[in-house]
Amino acid sequence: MLCLSQTTGYTVLALSCLADVREDRWVLADSISQCTGIPRAYLSKILHSLRSSGLIHAKRGYRGGFALSRPAERISVMDVAMAVEGRAWLPKCLLGLSECSDERACPTHEFWSEQRTQIEKKLSELSLREVAEYEKKRGSQLLGCSCNDEDEPGPRG
Repeated sequence: MLCLSQTTGYTVLALSCLADVREDRWVLADSISQCTGIPRAYLSKILHSLRSSGLIHAKRGYRGGFALSRPAERISVMDVAMAVEGRAWLPKCLLGLSECSDERACPTHEFWSEQRTQIEKKLSELSLREVAEYEKKRGSQLLGCSCNDEDEPGPRG
């Protein structure tokens, strides 16, 4: 089955949790874990690996935490997928053939080329803001998320 990994799904959810956090606030991994239900150790590993992606900022120590590097509406699900998995998650050939190309096309080549383009387009257009709004509408844990509370670690800066 072609789909994004559980790690990417968790990452999308965790970053969506940060979508409504004020620009001057940092959020602890514990708060994100409680908000999303993602196991704390796994979430910490995900967040720390994302620091080099340009999607989040991280600050260690007192009043530290995590924050989106840009507004949630400017981060796409494709950005997240690329940061977590690279391009490998969406194979070039649906059948997994290494020699599949326009010159030497497998039986699914034309179909998959079109579908892959559509998938990439949809994920590039889908923002973290939209995912966060969806999660809130369906009554998920993000609705009562403590990541937006005023008694979070404190101002960024």
